[in-house]
Amino acid sequence: YGAFPTDPYSHTPGGKGAQQPGMTGQVKEDLISRFGELGVHVSDGQLSFVPKILRKEEFLTASKTFNYITLDNQKASIALEEGTLAFTYCQVPVVYRLGESSSITVVTEASTSTIPGTTLGIEWTRELFQRTGKVVRLEVSVVK
Repeated sequence: YGAFPTDPYSHTPGGKGAQQPGMTGQVKEDLISRFGELGVHVSDGQLSFVPKILRKEEFLTASKTFNYITLDNQKASIALEEGTLAFTYCQVPVVYRLGESSSITVVTEASTSTIPGTTLGIEWTRELFQRTGKVVRLEVSVVK
């Protein structure tokens, strides 16, 4: 049990259940910092993507596969192109794409809806936070 925990359950001795719920120490700090770098913010119940300090060098220079776990605990993947990067938020993939103007495209099973700007809006944010499964993917156009 080190002073600088780097795994999510650093206070879980072998052979026992979790002794401390949730993430601890450095892991939590790393996650919070990374979402800050990615420009993920929640204000007044609305999710925004404003990656001011995200470096252009972090976007892919070649195609790659992004693997993630879906809301129903299934393995899934998305083919990413050059000029993109991806992460999950509430287990929904968010794909950043370099673009000329800021927008968010909400992908559902039935349709897509593009919102100009950087804010998702309260209804879509609620769907995401409640993990309803209605939002399949978010595609965010990022100006860098």
